[in-house]
Amino acid sequence: MNVVERVEQAKASLKVFPLPPVVLFPNAIVPLHIFEPRYRQMVRDALDGDQLIVMAGYDPTWTGEGDDRHAPLAPIACVGSIVWNEETGDGRYNLLLQGVVRVRILEERDVDTPYRQVRGEVLIDPTYDGPENELLRQAMLELSGRLPPQVLEPLLQIAIHLEGGALADVIAGTLVQERDRRAELLTELDVRTRLQRVLEDVGELLLRLGPSDVPSYPN
Repeated sequence: MNVVERVEQAKASLKVFPLPPVVLFPNAIVPLHIFEPRYRQMVRDALDGDQLIVMAGYDPTWTGEGDDRHAPLAPIACVGSIVWNEETGDGRYNLLLQGVVRVRILEERDVDTPYRQVRGEVLIDPTYDGPENELLRQAMLELSGRLPPQVLEPLLQIAIHLEGGALADVIAGTLVQERDRRAELLTELDVRTRLQRVLEDVGELLLRLGPSDVPSYPN
C-alpha cells in the first residue's frame, strides 16, 4: 500500500496538528519539534498506527478570540507522513513530516483524544500538460547562479521529473516564503491557475535578485 492509499484508508479519522505559521505542501518536508503533551500523544498514536498527521491552519474568518482548541480549521489542509522521528529523553519528539496530498476537511470528529481529529476528502490533482510546465522549468533555470546551489540544484533535479500540480507544489514549498501566499497556493485547487501563480512568484524573485545581485559563495 502506497502512502496515498494509506491516506484514503485513514481519511475518516485524521489526526490534526494546527500550526498556522507552517504551510505544508505535498512532496515537501518540514521539521517539527513536538513538545505540548496533547501533540506528544498525537505523535505516539500516529507512530503506533497510520503515521499520518494533517498540518492545518485556522480559517481566515477566525478572529483569534477564545480557545484555539475550538478555532475553526481552514477547509483545505495537507496530510503529511512521518518519515523520520526521534524521541528525546523528556518525551518530546523531533519529526520530519513529508507532505502527501491535500485534503478537504469535511467535519471535525467528536473524540476523546486530547488532539483534534477530522474526516477528510482526499484531493488528487488531475493530470495537466500545458505550456506552464515548461515556462516554469525555464524560469527555474534562469535562477541558476542567483540562488545557492545547495537550494537550487536539488530543486531542479526534482522539478525536471514533475509536471502540473506536483511541479507547482515542490517549487512553492521551497521558494515561496510569505506565509499568506503559501496558504493561498495550498488552497488553489485548479492546477493551471496554481502553476500560473507560482510562475508569477518565480518571476518576482528573478526581478528582486536581478543580474547584479548574483551572490558569491565560499568554496
